[in-house]
Amino acid sequence: MVGTGGPVPTFSPWDYVVFAATILGAASIGLFQAIRGRKENSSTEFLLGGRQMTAVPVAMSLTASFMSGITVIGTPSEAYRFGLAFWLFGFSYAIMSAITAELFVPMFYRLGITSAYEYLERRFNRITRMTGTSMYIVQTVTHNFPNCLVTGLDLWGVLVATGAVCIIYCTLGGLKAVIWTDVLQMVIMLAGFVAVIARGAVVQGGLSTIWEDAAKGGRLVAFDFDPDPLKRHTFWSIVVGGSIMWVSIYSINQSQVQRYISCKTLGQAKLSLYINMVGLWMTVSLAMFSGLTMYSIYKNCDPLSNGDIGTSDQLLPYLVMDILSVYPGIPGLFVAAAYSGTLSTVSSSINALVAVTVEDFIFPFYKDFTQKQVTWMNMGLSVFFGGVCIGMAGVASAMGSVLQAALSIFGIIGGPLLGLFLLGMFFRTANSTGGLGGLVTGLAFTLWVGIGALLYPQTANKTLPLPLTTVGCNKTVDLNSTTAAPWTSPANPTPELVFFLQNRNLLVKQFCLFVSSFFLQQCFFLMEIKVRQEIIQALKSDLKYVIHH
Repeated sequence: MVGTGGPVPTFSPWDYVVFAATILGAASIGLFQAIRGRKENSSTEFLLGGRQMTAVPVAMSLTASFMSGITVIGTPSEAYRFGLAFWLFGFSYAIMSAITAELFVPMFYRLGITSAYEYLERRFNRITRMTGTSMYIVQTVTHNFPNCLVTGLDLWGVLVATGAVCIIYCTLGGLKAVIWTDVLQMVIMLAGFVAVIARGAVVQGGLSTIWEDAAKGGRLVAFDFDPDPLKRHTFWSIVVGGSIMWVSIYSINQSQVQRYISCKTLGQAKLSLYINMVGLWMTVSLAMFSGLTMYSIYKNCDPLSNGDIGTSDQLLPYLVMDILSVYPGIPGLFVAAAYSGTLSTVSSSINALVAVTVEDFIFPFYKDFTQKQVTWMNMGLSVFFGGVCIGMAGVASAMGSVLQAALSIFGIIGGPLLGLFLLGMFFRTANSTGGLGGLVTGLAFTLWVGIGALLYPQTANKTLPLPLTTVGCNKTVDLNSTTAAPWTSPANPTPELVFFLQNRNLLVKQFCLFVSSFFLQQCFFLMEIKVRQEIIQALKSDLKYVIHH
């Protein structure tokens, strides 16, 4: 009986058919774009889609790029265990979209650049540009290799399949293939959530029952205005801190910048950000309601406490097999949803890594390439970075808790980089020495906070989940042995959760970054003025000497 514990069914042949069809569909889009654009093989076409994309597909790609497989599985578990507080990220998405669309998109679009970090050379110098690009590469590689592990069907089977599919459509189709594949994958992700909610509503007797059960269980309390920075989720940490985090992701991250500057007009680029905002709202809302559906079904028999599963990340897969296995192929659809999140994240990163490598590390030093050589170089780098993803994911499988530290690097690096861009945009007197000094100072400070959070985690009373029970279970499984969901392995918390759980003092970090950057650049600016005055005074003295003699 559904919701009473015990083993759940495994994959049927039809589930594998649906899953395989999704993979083949993604690869076929890359082949189609390669055939369609075989006569247009310029670097701009490969990296920016010829700057002819429109708002809707770009918006869906923007949403899919950071809605990873980890997010698909982890966010519903968050609602199940901790309630709706995570939904407050919707406010952060709105703030991020407005800031990015009105401040950053016009600047990048009018500059006509391919790499976002080219701005740093124009504003500061080449060293600053290469430093920013290097930080982005480290950030992207460490953030994305855990995504290759999330589906967990068979570790090396998943790694090879992910790498092969991403390499095929990234190498052959370029950014256009990545964007249109993201559109397909976004639809699949949303369909997976809808399938869970619809079937859950049927099992529980309607959406109103799910909502009432969630209210009785305390899952609908979202607004907590407690200023304590050590609490797991509050209004301030999510809305204020989350806005800063998402601005750093969408405003200066090459994976996102590359998409909206591929639009045919500035208006289309800005519109893509606002449509993306709606897409993010839909995704997080469906994910959270999937978690409430899970709670309504398991309110009297928590699978984790009952020993049916080993980790909280197996909750949603367990639910899928529990309530959807009667419909052959539907569980495969949800596996495809989680896998699509992984594909979209990894593929967007591969394309962006190729862009920054070519634009920031090769073209500034070697420009005498033919168009054919550039095309082969782009394709070769796509294969290389796809291989890096496979290799890093294989290494990650043996790293254990180090994965959690790797995920936190995304927030540690993103803050200082955002501060550097804002310093250059809003302070005319900022120079390259002050900007680079501020970047290093901010990075050192965020590393200190991030490492400190790993060594000294929050106390248990600040992060306890809401009450759960096993009184309604038919039997209690031996806690020393678990019945894992058939297509999952222990995954990691969502990138957003890791960031907030390990970097509570985000506002302090950002404030110190801005202050230190501004202070340093002002010091160097005043020093330059003083040196110039001394030189002018010396020249005046020499001139007087020449005149008198």
